[in-house]
Amino acid sequence: MKAESERYLAKARLTLAHAETMLRVGLTEDAGRAAYLAGYHAAQAPIFEGNGAATKTHRGAQSEFARLARFEPGIDDELRRFLPRTYDLKAVCDYELGPDAVVPDEQAEAAIHEGGRFIACIAALLAAEATERRSG
Repeated sequence: MKAESERYLAKARLTLAHAETMLRVGLTEDAGRAAYLAGYHAAQAPIFEGNGAATKTHRGAQSEFARLARFEPGIDDELRRFLPRTYDLKAVCDYELGPDAVVPDEQAEAAIHEGGRFIACIAALLAAEATERRSG
């Protein structure tokens, strides 16, 4: 695995740990946003591995990850939908106003849980690919 990809995964893990802390202290909107950002950073790792460069936008990361993950059997449908689904949590935190601009605790908690699964899945796939390249 390329060093840059490893750094994206490390950033993803750190951001997810921050999300967990935010949730524990009641910052649910921020926790939901951080869960998405953890996934965003994790998605950049296989994008970088495949393209030699990360994407510059959230939309670009979502579409490029979807393209790369489309036929990857190790990534289940829930994980394929993680980025677009949790982007909505980021949007609530960053752009929404008023009484409906909240992220319920359960939704933030679920995003953090799925974010952990997302990161672990990507890390395992990239590690397996690196092992395959070394032995192949």
